[in-house]
Amino acid sequence: MAIISQVRNIGISAHIDSGKTTLTERALYYTGKIHKIEEVRGKSGVGATMDSMDLEREKGITIQSAATYCEWKDSIINIIDTPGHVDFTIEVERALRVLDAAILVLCGVSGVQSQSITVDRQMRRYKVPRIAFINKLDRTGADPFRVITQLREKLGHNAHAISMPIGAEMDLQGTIDLTNMKAYYFDGDNGENVREEEIPAELKDQAEKLRHDLLEAISDFDDNIAEKFLEDEPVSTDELREGIRKATISLQFIPVMMGSAFKNKGVQLLLDAVGYYLPNPAEVTNEAHDQNNDEAKVILESTPDKPLVMLAFKLEDGRYGQLTYMRVYQGKVSKGDTIHNAATGKKVRVSRLVRMHSDEMHDIDSAEAGDIAAIFGVDCASGDTFTDGTLSFTMTSMYVPDAVISLAVWPKKKAGAGNFSKALNRFTREDPTFRVHRDDESNQTIISGMGELHLQIYMERIKREYECEIESGEPQVAYRETISQKAEFSYTHKKQTGGSGQYAKIGGYIEPLPADAIETFEFVEDIKGGAIPREYIPACEKGFREQIKSGSLIGFPVVGVRVVLNDGAFHAVDSSEMAFKTCSIAAFKEFYPHGKPIILEPIMKLGCEAPTEFQGGVIGLLNQRRGVILGTQNNDTFVQIEAEIPLSTMFGFSTDLRSGTQGKGEFSMEFLKYAPVPKQISVELIKTYQDEKAAENK
Repeated sequence: MAIISQVRNIGISAHIDSGKTTLTERALYYTGKIHKIEEVRGKSGVGATMDSMDLEREKGITIQSAATYCEWKDSIINIIDTPGHVDFTIEVERALRVLDAAILVLCGVSGVQSQSITVDRQMRRYKVPRIAFINKLDRTGADPFRVITQLREKLGHNAHAISMPIGAEMDLQGTIDLTNMKAYYFDGDNGENVREEEIPAELKDQAEKLRHDLLEAISDFDDNIAEKFLEDEPVSTDELREGIRKATISLQFIPVMMGSAFKNKGVQLLLDAVGYYLPNPAEVTNEAHDQNNDEAKVILESTPDKPLVMLAFKLEDGRYGQLTYMRVYQGKVSKGDTIHNAATGKKVRVSRLVRMHSDEMHDIDSAEAGDIAAIFGVDCASGDTFTDGTLSFTMTSMYVPDAVISLAVWPKKKAGAGNFSKALNRFTREDPTFRVHRDDESNQTIISGMGELHLQIYMERIKREYECEIESGEPQVAYRETISQKAEFSYTHKKQTGGSGQYAKIGGYIEPLPADAIETFEFVEDIKGGAIPREYIPACEKGFREQIKSGSLIGFPVVGVRVVLNDGAFHAVDSSEMAFKTCSIAAFKEFYPHGKPIILEPIMKLGCEAPTEFQGGVIGLLNQRRGVILGTQNNDTFVQIEAEIPLSTMFGFSTDLRSGTQGKGEFSMEFLKYAPVPKQISVELIKTYQDEKAAENK
């Protein structure tokens, strides 16, 4: 078993196409986990080790995060390679939730891109210390120091180089380590032979200046270095590395390394840096909530001799049933142990315990605090906490964003219906951002997700993995409704049939919630003098909550509404919970139009890149789609454009962008906010909805 101080749990995250998977491939090669390097879009057709799905190999993108482990010098490194495409953002969320540190990969040419900002925000959410690796320095136009400036300005990081390149672009020869002031060259067919030399004379001054800047930055975190820096005394390599480690773990400093994974330069130094600067599991604070003590926070101890606490963070249906990826935070789990699911109270016996290397499984007898392992045959949900039964602890799950796009799907042939529902059940269990529901009115199966590509990939997987051809309707944007002004309501529900009748009366008002409100619906009870008995209040709230599921404008959920109940009346015999619930439903239905309802649409944050000569054409494309350009940045030969744009206008954009930029343009987008739709579009949406309702009623 590894000593916990030697363990590093790291994720590799970045904007799409920054070289994450290529970097992981080199790391596995240099650590002896694989014996041949395969490229993401290699001619062999084999694909990178971590891209184990056929679809990943064909498209040249990572779809599912993949876990592996390797040994480098004194460190045992658990690595999770995550997707860069925003549609698979949940894979990044769940990886960062269970990791202790990360490598933020940046392209030396493109620098900080839209998805780099998203990934960085996710790292902040889970308080993950990170090293930045500026990759692709062999490419024309690469400028690592411009990227460091972007790290500081765009992401607000205290980022400083701890290495620098020898040569640039086509002439990239190696890198200089600024902590020990040595030059490193990477010889051999795959850069496997690391040669240490003195720094070339022409680069000595630049290296000295960068080291001086680094010492100045680290002196804020280390008194010993601060003293030596002020006294102009030399700082040893070990002292500087310890200072960088302290600053990095404090989340207030980001060491920046450089190289080219594709050209096999700088990766071994990055592996060294993982051991030097990133925390081991015992140096990270992990919290749980004690369910027996009013959810009080408890700090978990990364030690094997405490009671077991572990988190299921990813599920996968494989050939042998459900595979559940677990991060062990405290204690130890062994083959044959019985573990308890804190969410359901169910007991499970651990029949097989494995350590994952992409899609390969390596059997192990036990896993302890700090380890990432996988267990077979555990029926649970993503985010469930497991213990040995002596504790009643739960851990917070990962953040799950709302779906922004929906599609109606159905199997082409009736014979495929069984496999179709099997596939949907499996994918909803594995991916919390992939949702399925049945539309009661149209009787269609609706799938919802994070974007077009997200849903396309799942449709393709149903076809391949379940041999079920499927068809789909038009993509449907997840609109919302809200009110724009306050509206008073007073409603009496009376029904007299044989026997006891139904009677309920309620009064109050509905009003828009503030724009910055976290909740989408708020119910306030302000009844004076017992006008409505206490026991009927929850029934009123239930009625309102039921009615906001579908607004009267276009049938989408109503958000951003506060309902205040301040008056009412009841009957000693005829009032009941049911009567008050029915009264609330009818009151909202009748008085909702008085609040001047409006339609909201999802607005996306878009990052787009294209060669500079196509800048005017790309901006024209975005303007046609009601895009608001927030900024443009020219980097030598290409332009980066940031915009806010309605999702409803983005279908087919990738095709238009490719044809308008000779295939060289690329973009990524993520949900930003909801905003009112323009009047004309609102009228069209309402008319379409009313026509559909009329057709159904015929």
